[in-house]
Amino acid sequence: MKLLQLYLPLIALVLSGFVLGGKLPATIPFYLGQFLFWVGVPFSIMAFLRQADLSGAIWVAPIVAWVAIFLGGGLAWVWIYWHSQKTARNSWCKPTQGSFILAAMVGNTGYLGYPVTLAFVGTQYFGYALFYDLLGTTLGAYGLGVVLAAAYGGGGKSQWQLVKEVAINPSLWSFGTGLLFRQVPLPTLAETTLQALGWVIVALSLVLIGMRLRGLNSWHSLPKASISLSIKMLVVPLLLGCSLSLFGLTGAAKLAIILQMAMPPAFATLVIAEVYNLDRDLSVTALAVGSGGLLVTLPIWLWLFS
Repeated sequence: MKLLQLYLPLIALVLSGFVLGGKLPATIPFYLGQFLFWVGVPFSIMAFLRQADLSGAIWVAPIVAWVAIFLGGGLAWVWIYWHSQKTARNSWCKPTQGSFILAAMVGNTGYLGYPVTLAFVGTQYFGYALFYDLLGTTLGAYGLGVVLAAAYGGGGKSQWQLVKEVAINPSLWSFGTGLLFRQVPLPTLAETTLQALGWVIVALSLVLIGMRLRGLNSWHSLPKASISLSIKMLVVPLLLGCSLSLFGLTGAAKLAIILQMAMPPAFATLVIAEVYNLDRDLSVTALAVGSGGLLVTLPIWLWLFS
């Protein structure tokens, strides 16, 4: 029943974004994305952070995130090496290898991970999702992910520009600000309004996903994308999910981290692929198939770890 309660608004909001993406001017998704990146998501982080429980083993979340990043990237590299040995030749160009590894490394733990995690563990354990996303995925994508893209692709930016982009990330700043002021009391009406606006931002994030999926129409790289997604959304969550109890994580805290691990590839993988001339078709296909595949894999993790 809880899964159905999530799927109905999730599908409805993404589908509405998909439909609107074909009717509204092409600039709307861009401006909505800019608004969410600079204002909306940072605001929602501060709103939900006020109700999050940051006690316990919350520090484990970014550690697990980095283990998942390295494990996903490592397994993807091993598969490429095995495939090249099996075929006695490396049929994949370096940009394709880069996109393949990148899709197996970092997930959509923000725009998609936040609403899914909130739906199943609530605001009390939302801190685990935040720490996983901001101190794991965000830094991994625009740090290690960019280094990998520069090695496998071409073009790119200077090291100073990359450091600057990570440093001015508004979500990281709102995370720090929210930690400082989360204990400052607010009037009941202000607190209620703040939480309501936070959920509005979550809804807009799902609508934006639908708008962006509208523009993903490449399916030539489906076999490669399927393998990368299997690593990212099945193998890594299963291997690490079974070992989280060793860190003392159980119940909702454990589920929050597993749900973040199981997210499809992040939109950041497509951004990085475009900037560094990686295989855009592979990145696009992984995004589209992974986003739809989440509806199939999500019940698996709820059944195994709830």
